[in-house]
Amino acid sequence: MTAAYLRELVAAWQTWDWRGREAWLNQHPQFTADVGDTKLHFVHARSARADAPALLVMHGWPHTFALQLDFVDLLPDFHVVVASLPGFAFSTPYADGPMTESRLAETMHSLMTETLGYDRYLTYGEDVSANVNDLIAATHSDAVAGILVTHAHFPSSEERERLTAPDEVAFFERLWSHHLSDGGYGHLQATRPDTLAAALNDSPAGLLAWIAEKLVEWSDTAADGPASVERRISRDRILTEAMLYWVSESIGTSFRPYYEGADQPEPMPPVEVPASIHIQRHEADYPESLARAYYRDIRTFERLSEGGHFAVAEVPDAMADRVRAFAGELGLL
Repeated sequence: MTAAYLRELVAAWQTWDWRGREAWLNQHPQFTADVGDTKLHFVHARSARADAPALLVMHGWPHTFALQLDFVDLLPDFHVVVASLPGFAFSTPYADGPMTESRLAETMHSLMTETLGYDRYLTYGEDVSANVNDLIAATHSDAVAGILVTHAHFPSSEERERLTAPDEVAFFERLWSHHLSDGGYGHLQATRPDTLAAALNDSPAGLLAWIAEKLVEWSDTAADGPASVERRISRDRILTEAMLYWVSESIGTSFRPYYEGADQPEPMPPVEVPASIHIQRHEADYPESLARAYYRDIRTFERLSEGGHFAVAEVPDAMADRVRAFAGELGLL
């Protein structure tokens, strides 16, 4: 991210056709439902085929449900549910208690089964919902037909200390070295979330900078300069993300996973259901052995040639093809 590119984005936002973008968003059927003590907002794009497979899609941070809609539009042969996590965009935060990964997993499973009535579904999550994705598949194998993965499982801190394979050790050493230089955002969100939120809710330019920086840095085009992110995530889409945070004033509550529930103190149960794993470019050196140790029924393991941290948003066509292939292999299509 550079000052020059931020100036471009701020200038574009000032004359941007938000009403046109609003109309595009509203082409996607959106609902809210009370699930526990949160009112969840979600897109429910039903297929014309009544017996189509159901797919739960969960976003991470700093993006919202909107960044995944291009992917949804490519899956008319699925019933696709894109849920806003509690405290993001138009979903209310939990009224009481922390926002832990286990709690998110139960909330999303309840949305799919109790609220929407799906007996079986596929699941996908990324970033802060990656562990949620794994937990849903691990703890509700009776309802999860398969799991789609672009952010493959990380062992707990205790488990990492016992790793000895050179590629596994090197992978986490690389992540840690990057965290030391690039992880300031996470430290602030985990330790001073309300102070940061007050500043960002007071400055649209500051909010845009905070969000766009991560879209730039975590896409697979980062090495080509900040504006190159628009090869993967268009300017319209970047401004949509900023606008949704601005109008909903939800940037502060979007920090809750960092402040309340991002730690993974205990090992997670393994995933026994079929898994389709597509390692995104932001973690291109993720060791296959880690995936094999955790996902017990891997149908596909590959490393994407394109697509970074926001894989289904960056390469929606490629990921839609993979979802369709996975569902076909499972006999769902």
